[in-house]
Amino acid sequence: MAEIRVKRIYEDSSPEDGRRVLVDRLWPRGVKKDRIDEWAKELAPSNELRREFHDSDFDFDEFRARYMVELEGHEDEMRQLLGSTDGPLTLLFGSRNLEQNNATVLAEALGDLTV
Repeated sequence: MAEIRVKRIYEDSSPEDGRRVLVDRLWPRGVKKDRIDEWAKELAPSNELRREFHDSDFDFDEFRARYMVELEGHEDEMRQLLGSTDGPLTLLFGSRNLEQNNATVLAEALGDLTV
């Protein structure tokens, strides 16, 4: 099983990152394409959920639950993402919140998938 890491896209890359995959729906401002290996936008939260989370006051638990529902049916894409590397897999996100973001939820879903 690949080691799954979560990192903000604006942080410097390092060799320990392994395969770097952007998991946001929108391309982050000012980021060059050579900073990532893949853009898995199909695994990002829907535009509706993303907007509601950033524009509303619903809490992270609600976001997490709704995003997990959105990820149902994407098991093939998630397995493909896990199988795309022999080393670490780093999920990249643009949010300023380092602990409550879509990449942490996706990492949890990927971990559950491999168990």
